[in-house]
Amino acid sequence: MRLTLRVWRQRNAEEPGAMVTYDIDDISEDMSFLEMLDTLNETLILRGDEPVAFDHDCREGICGACGVVINGDAHGPERTTTCQLHMRHFKDGDTVDVEPWRAGAFPVVKDLVVDRSAFDRIIGAGGYISVPTGAAPEAHATPVPKADADFAFEHAECIGCGACVAACPNGSAMLFTSAKVNHLNVLPQGAPERESRVLDMVSAMDEEGFGGCTLTGECATACPKGIPLPSIAAMNKEWLRATRKTSRR
Repeated sequence: MRLTLRVWRQRNAEEPGAMVTYDIDDISEDMSFLEMLDTLNETLILRGDEPVAFDHDCREGICGACGVVINGDAHGPERTTTCQLHMRHFKDGDTVDVEPWRAGAFPVVKDLVVDRSAFDRIIGAGGYISVPTGAAPEAHATPVPKADADFAFEHAECIGCGACVAACPNGSAMLFTSAKVNHLNVLPQGAPERESRVLDMVSAMDEEGFGGCTLTGECATACPKGIPLPSIAAMNKEWLRATRKTSRR
């Protein structure tokens, strides 16, 4: 397979970037998208050129490190992570645009690498539970209703890749934040911080400069783990509950 790649190249956050065109041959349809980028980089290195910088780690779709915009879609044409996207979804002779996440809260570090530490700071504001030190409690000591357990597991699948932000026309992080809030707030272990968690995490999200949510739904469409759009409504309900409860104190 022969492809024409138009890749965003940017030396650092201070310098302007631009799309650079590369022609690449001998691409197998069984390659992952990242393996294709590896092949491009091998060619660039042999030519004495600077390889394309991109984020990756596990390459198994569970770490959330990889993430680029491919032909205008976060993670590409399939609902999966970039590392699990295979070249069989492209055709011989295609032109493929590869860009970094585009969001004010995700500044470009180099080429396709962006700084997603804003997510870490949102988690740090409340994405934890209070647990006593010492021996682990008995696994069945705290029963959790099946519906609550299913709801928590559904939201725990969020890998923090940032596709929701990249896909949102407003650059909103509401789907990510709602997944982290709802995952813990529905469980009895998360009850001690229930009010402070949602208030602090939403406040941290706003401070990071993410855009406002207008429920366009692009975030849920792009999410490789299927976090549902109603997750945002559930978090809004938690926020209103916490606001009313703290205002009465």
